[in-house]
Amino acid sequence: MTPSASPVLQSVSMLSLIAGQRVSSGATFTVHDRYSGAEIARVDQTSQANIKEAVVKARQNLRKVPDGYERSRILRRAAEIIQSRKQEFVDVMALEAGFTAAESSNEIARGLDTLEISSEEAKRICGEMIPMDGNPGQKDRVAFTLRTPVGIVCAITPFNAPFNALLHKVAPAVAAGNAVIVKPSGYTPLTASLICDVLLEAGWPPELLSLIQGEGAEAGEWLLDEKDIDFYTFTGSTRVGRIIQQKAGARRTQLELGSIACTIICADADLDLALPRILRATFRKAGQVCTSIQRLYVAAARIDEVSARLEQATRALKSGNPRQAGVDVGPMIAEREAVRAESWVKEAVSMGARVVTGGGRSGSVLEPTILANVREGMKVMDQEIFAPVVTLIPFDDIDAVIASINATPYGLAAGVFTNDVNTAFHMARELRVGGLHINETSSSRNDGMPYGGLKDSGYGFEGPKYLIRDMTDEKVVTFSLQRPH
Repeated sequence: MTPSASPVLQSVSMLSLIAGQRVSSGATFTVHDRYSGAEIARVDQTSQANIKEAVVKARQNLRKVPDGYERSRILRRAAEIIQSRKQEFVDVMALEAGFTAAESSNEIARGLDTLEISSEEAKRICGEMIPMDGNPGQKDRVAFTLRTPVGIVCAITPFNAPFNALLHKVAPAVAAGNAVIVKPSGYTPLTASLICDVLLEAGWPPELLSLIQGEGAEAGEWLLDEKDIDFYTFTGSTRVGRIIQQKAGARRTQLELGSIACTIICADADLDLALPRILRATFRKAGQVCTSIQRLYVAAARIDEVSARLEQATRALKSGNPRQAGVDVGPMIAEREAVRAESWVKEAVSMGARVVTGGGRSGSVLEPTILANVREGMKVMDQEIFAPVVTLIPFDDIDAVIASINATPYGLAAGVFTNDVNTAFHMARELRVGGLHINETSSSRNDGMPYGGLKDSGYGFEGPKYLIRDMTDEKVVTFSLQRPH
């Protein structure tokens, strides 16, 4: 396939977007079909000069931010436009992200929810009254807080959710009344380009939106050098998150970083409820989700049943070309990532692990894989694999499970299947994670809820209401009153 020859891509701009205008820097990078590896597009590599221009123009035009009612209308209109172009987004994500039609459709449905919630929140951004007369001598003083936009938000987004993860950053930024500069992953720049066009069509002021494109770290480093950016929101690796925090200095950030996601099946769990959810949470998007189940702790009394049933269900999954009907698990983002994950599986086997099912690889497609007899010291246990691989770990003592999970450097999310409310509350109190889901997996998420991690999984919350709060400044206003003459 020659670059941009696919009819799917004819409506997608390959240029950068600077203050609402499409521009070319003269340099490009290549985007590939995730399944075949074929070149599908050459996208503009945004220059440092264009990045500087984007920041300058955003600052100069902040007074053009619409009021809350209009921001709400723009976000609702964007959702309507996306709904009318849904198939276009599905087709683009199949190419650049390797998603199956079901995965793309779910990504879009969730993104539309994110837009709707953000639209609603745009109309209810407010401060609070402060009870000044709670202090002596203050009865004639009145105080309240106002929430105002931080200014310029830079959203750096990942490849594994090129639609909804981007909207989880951009929609709250728009709702809060900020200028937005978007930097998508170099793996998945095309979905971001479509979304930016939608926002402009919906009525967002062009001077307040820029799209920075590029592969590698260069464009991101240039964005971090721009001291006039007020807020960075980032989803990606812990290593890059630390760099962002260091360079941001006193400026605010929201970071959603690495994870070794764990789910627990207790002895009293309803397996008919648990196993379908576990299968989906483990292997969707080829396991490339921060909350994909990597460690599955199973009560020793249920381990044989869980292993047998999960093996049977996993063997029934079809992996391959995501554009073919019936395919459940598509490719990883790059063949080198599939090779890496395969090597981790082989290392585990050499150290005594057993492959229950899977383990094979064809190009960028790694078979859904279940491993047993794993232990600490194996990469599949100790590091985030970000692949369709799950480890089965039997246990007798729930406190040992809690200690094992808490010993990892991460703390994003966990799930537990149990019918014992005492067990559920005990784990809620003791696990050091940003979210615990009872009778759901670690990958459970509602787009309106707060979502964020502890430890090396980052800090700050996504979820429109919560990120809008972070993307606004809160100032105190006081009045000292006197009796009128």
